[in-house]
Amino acid sequence: MSGHSKWSQIKHKKAATDARKGKMFSRLSKEISVAARIGGGNADMNSRLRLVIEKAKEVNMPSDNIKRAIQKGTGELPGSHYEEIMYEGYGHGGVAIMIDVMTDNKTRTVAEIRHILSKHGGNMGETGCVSWMFDKKGYILVNKNAIDEDTLMSKALDAGAEDFKNDPEEENYEIVTAPEDMNRVKEFLASKNIPLSLSEVTYIPRSYIALNSHDAEKILKLIEALEDHDDVQNVYANFDVPDEIIAKAE
Repeated sequence: MSGHSKWSQIKHKKAATDARKGKMFSRLSKEISVAARIGGGNADMNSRLRLVIEKAKEVNMPSDNIKRAIQKGTGELPGSHYEEIMYEGYGHGGVAIMIDVMTDNKTRTVAEIRHILSKHGGNMGETGCVSWMFDKKGYILVNKNAIDEDTLMSKALDAGAEDFKNDPEEENYEIVTAPEDMNRVKEFLASKNIPLSLSEVTYIPRSYIALNSHDAEKILKLIEALEDHDDVQNVYANFDVPDEIIAKAE
């Protein structure tokens, strides 16, 4: 496990300062509702719900919004019934793409996602065509100013982390866990007063396709178009990009 690509790190920085909070809150509301519908509205008994509530609080989502989303999920308030779907396909340069969707109209959404892919030089694939190229993992970032490398690595591995990475070009240490172990590692780090820059369950590529600037720009336009779709929660792809593209993004 080699951790995330440079572009993934940039995405985390951009997300932390994302001005489109209305859209962010909408996506989080869907995720909260689905988590509550599947596992119940008690966050103490529902680890998935607890994780998304923490994510919502990190971006200052109002408590009333969180409460309403839970109540819609449990049926206490009326609301749409969202279905979780993972679409798979390919982008320019043979990049593998996974598109995490929550929708109340599968027929509409699949047609729109297929159109976006086609418009940007990609295509929709069959279920399973690219998912084997990714591993579902817990992913934690810790700012390097917060703690020294040896101490953090020792504590993280003791808590059950699978991997630890220190890329000298990045400002965060990366910790990778099994999805079911992420909360335990987070709680252990919190008990040691180690602040986290990010924690999420994500899909990490097993390897990356290095793109030239031309292909990278095409893929980034496709990723942006997919992420702008109201039903898309997350987009995962196995590409890395040249430094000059990273500099533009920053």
